[in-house]
Amino acid sequence: MSSTRKVKRKVSTNLQIKKALVTDTKAIHTLVNQFANKDEMLPRSLNEIYENIRDFYVCLENDMIIGVAALHILWEDLAEIRSVAVSNNYQGQGIGKKLVKKCLDEAEKLGVKKVFALTYHPGFFKELGFADIDKNSLPQKIWGECLKCHKFPECNELAVIKEL
Repeated sequence: MSSTRKVKRKVSTNLQIKKALVTDTKAIHTLVNQFANKDEMLPRSLNEIYENIRDFYVCLENDMIIGVAALHILWEDLAEIRSVAVSNNYQGQGIGKKLVKKCLDEAEKLGVKKVFALTYHPGFFKELGFADIDKNSLPQKIWGECLKCHKFPECNELAVIKEL
C-alpha cells in the first residue's frame, strides 16, 4: 500500500524578504501562474509583472524565489495585496504572512489608510487582521482587473480589508 504525502521542508534560517528586481520577473511569473493554473488566483502575464515589478516582494532561500506578494496602490487611501504565492514545499511555515506583513508595512509608510485583497482564502488574511467586506463596496476602479478575468462576472473570490 502506498500513500502520497506532501513533503514540507524545514524552515530555513537563510530566508530573505526583499523588493523584487527586474531579474526576478520570470521566477515570479512561474510561481504565480502555478497557482493561477489551479484557479487559486488570477494569472499574470510576463508583461504585466514587468510593468508592476516595483509592487512585488520576494522571499528567497539561497537565492531561489520561494514566495511572492505584491502591494498595488489604487488611490490615495486604498491599496490591494495581490499575487500572494508560496512554493508548495514551503507552505504552512509563515512565509506568506511575512510577505503580506511587508506589504502592509510599506502601505503604512506610504500613508495608505486601507488595504484589501480579493481571495479564495479569506481565513489566511483574517489571521492578519483583515475583515470581510462586500466586494460591491469597493470602488469601481478595482473592477478593471476583474473584467479581464475568465470568471467574470461569476467569480466567487471574497473581499477582505484592513484599516491601517
